[in-house]
Amino acid sequence: MEQNEALMNDKEYLLMEQGIMRLLGIDLQAYKSTQMRRRLTYFMNQCDARSFSEFCRKLESSPALLDRLRNHITINVSEFFRDEAPFNYLKSTVLPQLVRTRNRLKIWSAGCSGGQEPYSIAMLLDLLAANPGSYRILGTDIDSGVLKTAVAGGPYTSESLRNVGPSMLSRYFTASGGGYKVNDVIRQRVEFKMQNLLSDPFEKGFDLIACRNVTIYFTNEAKATLNRKFYDALSPGGILFIGGTETSLEMTALGFRPIAPQFFAKGEPAIRSASLKTPTVLTGQTRG
Repeated sequence: MEQNEALMNDKEYLLMEQGIMRLLGIDLQAYKSTQMRRRLTYFMNQCDARSFSEFCRKLESSPALLDRLRNHITINVSEFFRDEAPFNYLKSTVLPQLVRTRNRLKIWSAGCSGGQEPYSIAMLLDLLAANPGSYRILGTDIDSGVLKTAVAGGPYTSESLRNVGPSMLSRYFTASGGGYKVNDVIRQRVEFKMQNLLSDPFEKGFDLIACRNVTIYFTNEAKATLNRKFYDALSPGGILFIGGTETSLEMTALGFRPIAPQFFAKGEPAIRSASLKTPTVLTGQTRG
């Protein structure tokens, strides 16, 4: 296929599905095919491949190119305290009530990218003066490259810290190599591991699962499967925190109860239902 030609045809896409499953363990059938064809065609054109077969040979022979492709497919874009309103609700309502009602919190950031989300949660718990021994925070992602950044605590770009104000920046970050790294106190409170959400088994007994802006390119069937797995992984009354565009009608059919925009409880929630019209508790701390 020459550069700037139309999207790959059905035969090429099928071959790409098979190759990516074999090389990366990512099942493209779980993704919306039109959007994924666009992304793959763009990526192939950027690799200066003069034909589809040449592109496949390049993937076979270059681990670095495969890593780039994995990152391109899984769309690793994140930032600290992404979306102020739900993070205000998380800090003012969800986390305080979970801390009060659970002996030891078990929290999971699924599809955590470079660790910005689980570290944000760790910072909120620190602001709430929660005992570090009273909670466990797990971050998982399919991309080993971004997990290296997560484990190291950065460095992160200024753009990914745009919601972090001066007081939070000085309290939890250190300037490093033109960016910023999370301080060791916070970094040591989050553990990370590689995981494929669609195929790997989940741990059980989570009190809070955050999976935001991960499923926007998934098929409806894949989303339903993933939500069922999240439901099973939550403890009774546990909370699922999702992206603003990822709500679906089948959430209630699974047994989830909405408690606020983007927040769903498994069965009877320990958290009171509310809107996101909560006090802006992070203003002045996370906004510069």
